[in-house]
Amino acid sequence: MRLFVAVLPPDSAIAELRRAVAPLHTLPGAGGLRWTGTDAWHFTLAFLGVVDDALLPDLHERLGRAAGRTERFPLRIHRGGRFDGHVLWVGAAGGLDTMRLLAERADAAARRAGVPMDEHRRYTPHLTLARSRAEADLHPYLEALDTFEGTPWEVGEMALVRSNPPVSGVPGEHPRYEVVASWSLGH
Repeated sequence: MRLFVAVLPPDSAIAELRRAVAPLHTLPGAGGLRWTGTDAWHFTLAFLGVVDDALLPDLHERLGRAAGRTERFPLRIHRGGRFDGHVLWVGAAGGLDTMRLLAERADAAARRAGVPMDEHRRYTPHLTLARSRAEADLHPYLEALDTFEGTPWEVGEMALVRSNPPVSGVPGEHPRYEVVASWSLGH
């Protein structure tokens, strides 16, 4: 299974962001971007890649402990950002220190369960809105998102999500995400 660990925004935050993002689709160049579907919006904590089924019981146990040792924290979707000219995203504000700690704990749990993880990088909380194969001018999108401040919510759980590949040959098809397990924080 191809897996990642994530914080999933509540429906109210998704609806709020959907309203803020809708006008972006009318900006010049929007048709050249591959927009992420709202059902796929999430904050990745740790990308695990393809995980052997034999590792799942230990992985579940370790992720559960990581969640239990981490307190609930406030979060809100906050402004826009980009990675080079290829990825447009929105960031987060609120309990970012706790979110980074949760990301570190999820990464460590996966490593200890035997999941081969990529080299550790500084965690940048973000929710991907769109991607571009070629470098794109994302400045108009960043300007439009510059003042966006979502309504805060309390993050109360961490999810293990399976990424199901898109159906090959279907233009514009995105991976489908399925929550396979979740754990309450701070229990």
